[in-house]
Amino acid sequence: MRTEVITVRTGSRPVVRDITREAERFVESEGDGLLHVFVPHATAGLAIIETGAGSDDDLLTAIDQLLPAEDKWRHRHGSNGHGRDHVLPAWIPPYASLPVIGGRIALGTWQSICLVDTNGDNPERQVRFSFLAG
Repeated sequence: MRTEVITVRTGSRPVVRDITREAERFVESEGDGLLHVFVPHATAGLAIIETGAGSDDDLLTAIDQLLPAEDKWRHRHGSNGHGRDHVLPAWIPPYASLPVIGGRIALGTWQSICLVDTNGDNPERQVRFSFLAG
């Protein structure tokens, strides 16, 4: 298995950050196999969604509705409503496994690999790419 960690700057506000290009670069010299993407953080996740047509903003809106950033959470350290950030990975998991065929990730036409980070307390995230040859 080959693995690599990249750093992604997410800033101080909730964000859906497309990391597809970074993942494509990681597997471009590979053949067939599986790409596993993992975010080793308790307050971030990965989503396979369309970006650029409003879906990324819609996802953040849905998160706000499902997990409002209020001071109602038992987990209370960090900024106001930070407890919701710790619940996020139960709905948007911190991992994804994707097929790679001939060095290309087999995504659908409008699919992108996105880092979802609602935690403004941590402006940088690590993402681990791992490739397992077929």
